[in-house]
Amino acid sequence: MSENRFSTRPLYLQLREALLERIAAGQWKAGNAIPNEADLARDFGVSPGTMRKALDLLEAQRVLTRRQGRGTFINDQNSAEMAQRYNKLRGPDGRPVVVEPEVGPIGEAAATEQEVRRLGLEPQARVYRFTRTYFREHRAFMMDEVVVPAAIFPGLEKQREVATDVVTLAQRYGLLTGSAAERITTGPADAIRAGIFNVAPGAPLLNFDRVVFELNGLPLEWRLGYCHLSSGYYLAALG
Repeated sequence: MSENRFSTRPLYLQLREALLERIAAGQWKAGNAIPNEADLARDFGVSPGTMRKALDLLEAQRVLTRRQGRGTFINDQNSAEMAQRYNKLRGPDGRPVVVEPEVGPIGEAAATEQEVRRLGLEPQARVYRFTRTYFREHRAFMMDEVVVPAAIFPGLEKQREVATDVVTLAQRYGLLTGSAAERITTGPADAIRAGIFNVAPGAPLLNFDRVVFELNGLPLEWRLGYCHLSSGYYLAALG
């Protein structure tokens, strides 16, 4: 890889994508150390400073972890810590709420106008729709209505077991999850959701509207979530 080869995007972003491809393809396994910075720079034909900038970005995105005197290691995206990073619900003790997810039937259809906008799709693109219901101590407290692009997750209807969370789903398809944009509102429970959560119609619910992106910015999942959390809180970490 030479710096003259690229002209439209910063080279460190090109490097980040090339490194991500190796990780997603399994060339570098979770928990293992990657080659050192100097060797990687020689391998890709770039300066050590450019390679360092790409590695810094991957560390900030929690793909890599540097350990002083030991090297740089690939984070396990399926670890409890990584899989829970999109779960901001906390119990009274401050710990993440432990959930038991149940995935409903997965159906394929043409995307609606709203799904096209939220997932950045072409008109009439195909999507998969399904629900995730989360149980705590055998009682439903949260339900997600999920939409994902069929082109990114072909054959998903045959793999319901991987749809329990977006991290597992993405990794099964060779993708790594990145940022998420979430809007939170409150609203009354309608008759259907009141029945799911075993609360009175009109009881207040937390409503979530979230899009999760792949590390390179590709929208992977749009979910509308509804939650009745009898105790606990939503954690918004700043800084």
